[in-house]
Amino acid sequence: MKVSENLKIIKENIQTACERSGRLEDSVNIVAVTKYVSTERAEEAVEAGLLHLGENRDEGLVSKWEVLQDKPQWHFIGSLQSRKVKNIIDKVSYIHSLDRLSLAKEIHKRADRPVSCFVQVNVSGEESKHGISPDEVKKFIVSLKTYFNIKVVGLMTMAPHTDDESFLRSCFRQLKTVQEEIHALNLPYAPCTELSMGMSNDYMIAIEEGATFIRIGTALVGND
Repeated sequence: MKVSENLKIIKENIQTACERSGRLEDSVNIVAVTKYVSTERAEEAVEAGLLHLGENRDEGLVSKWEVLQDKPQWHFIGSLQSRKVKNIIDKVSYIHSLDRLSLAKEIHKRADRPVSCFVQVNVSGEESKHGISPDEVKKFIVSLKTYFNIKVVGLMTMAPHTDDESFLRSCFRQLKTVQEEIHALNLPYAPCTELSMGMSNDYMIAIEEGATFIRIGTALVGND
């Protein structure tokens, strides 16, 4: 299907989820995850009106950026090795995977402007997933005070692949609770107003639990 056709379905689902949770549709941003598709398909996504594209490898982001430049806002959504920060730092608007001080130091050193970052939180406790534990988030964010090129706009999590809706909701709610706790600290460098959570299989649930950025690949642009 065309990206525009998929987008229409997703927007209808977003509307439904927002109605259920008493939210406005424009409070939800769609990040089209283009990591498994061609540059041509990414171009189609931009032409369909998508403003945010997400990549999880530096090579993929750079190759698509060379064609699309700044037409979309670029999101780095995968685990980011410190040595690869220099490859993407001048091209991205958001980094969704800040999870350690060594990475924060490299982002701060390489950036020539404040970069909007999401702190990645492992709410499910799965060993296979990156991110810091919920009870370490406050301590970690406080430790970023001197890194003036980092702006903590929110928190991100990757929910487990499961059909257990109650467990998914508990993961998303836990992240929302931590986000509200950080926001309440009124840290100028960490407004923490955003939540990056929800993918193709669970984005409606994520929206109902407070997601402001949803990362959608397969259901939107496909996977080849």
